[in-house]
Amino acid sequence: MHRRHILLASAALAAPALPVLAQGRVTLNVLTAGDQNMVDYITDYLGPLFTRQNPGVTVRAVGTGAGDAGSQRIWERLEAQRRANAASVDVDVAVVHQFMAGRMVAEGLLARFRDQAATSGLVTSAVARNALGQNVDGFVMPMFNSQVALAFNPVRVPNPPASFEQLEGWVRQNPRRFGYNGIRGGMSGVGFVFGWAYAFGPDQRRLIEGPFDAEVVQALTPALQRLREFNRNVVITPGNAGTLDALNRGEIDMGPVWMDMFYTWQAEGRLNPNMRLVLPETGLPGQPMYYVIPQRAAQADLARRFIELATSPQVQAEGIVRRFNWLPGIDAQHVQQHLDQQTWNRLFRDVPPEVLARGARPMPQAEFMRAIQEAYERVVLN
Repeated sequence: MHRRHILLASAALAAPALPVLAQGRVTLNVLTAGDQNMVDYITDYLGPLFTRQNPGVTVRAVGTGAGDAGSQRIWERLEAQRRANAASVDVDVAVVHQFMAGRMVAEGLLARFRDQAATSGLVTSAVARNALGQNVDGFVMPMFNSQVALAFNPVRVPNPPASFEQLEGWVRQNPRRFGYNGIRGGMSGVGFVFGWAYAFGPDQRRLIEGPFDAEVVQALTPALQRLREFNRNVVITPGNAGTLDALNRGEIDMGPVWMDMFYTWQAEGRLNPNMRLVLPETGLPGQPMYYVIPQRAAQADLARRFIELATSPQVQAEGIVRRFNWLPGIDAQHVQQHLDQQTWNRLFRDVPPEVLARGARPMPQAEFMRAIQEAYERVVLN
């Protein structure tokens, strides 16, 4: 990373305030998809921090709802204002999921800002460039990353499988001690299916980057038939929480989970603290949420400064890692000096940054994502 980016990023929290009061009071409108905790994070922590640095600026956070539907509502708002030929839009910063970020870039609804952001060089992950097959380079900064990994009971599994092929052998020797939710009820199971396709399919890169080709999906049939045999020896759980519940109750010894959910359950005493994680060498997918700036945002410069603060190492350490157990949106090594050893070990003991860099994968290109799920229904469940 260039020294300029290091210096700018380290100075992000200490950046001088803009002379906002001379121009009158300003409201920075932040729309966020996701659960209520996303709104609370901005309202209670990030917004007041930004206001202290920029007197006269009020940060107003509005939630649009969980899941892709929340991102859809943000798209609808921006698209309606574009059709009305509004001189400026009333959204300065948005937090959106991958699919809608890609669509907004393709449709020209977002501004390119990352090249001008002081924290740009702190992100090297592929998800900062690719959103389900759509090139989003320059238009997004990850707020945080979620990652699927395999949780396991080390008493029952002292040497966890390091690859999908080893997992396949372990399940044959230990029937019904592995559980996942298939492709219904939770994305940790869906992510496992995608990881299986990456490991045993013929063209992992094509699945991730596109373009879509039905013949590539057809070529996955042997891998899905192999998964059908694998499923004969596993437990199908009712969802993300169901996998963790089954693990905690001792009904299974291993299963795919979201890392942040795993750590949160342990912190809340809902999961045995001795449970561990492993990320197979063949890889499992994860998914970020993005900060974006709409085209014609009324406060585009302030929006960029807000995102610089939100993606600075100090805020990523305190706000993203310590408060939520999320993986940072910037590269993990940049937050280490801002975390106590206990917090760092809790998040990265089993899956350190270098393992994440090697084993974390993006989700498939959007059309492949849908097609693989449909193929699973057709091949694996029949």
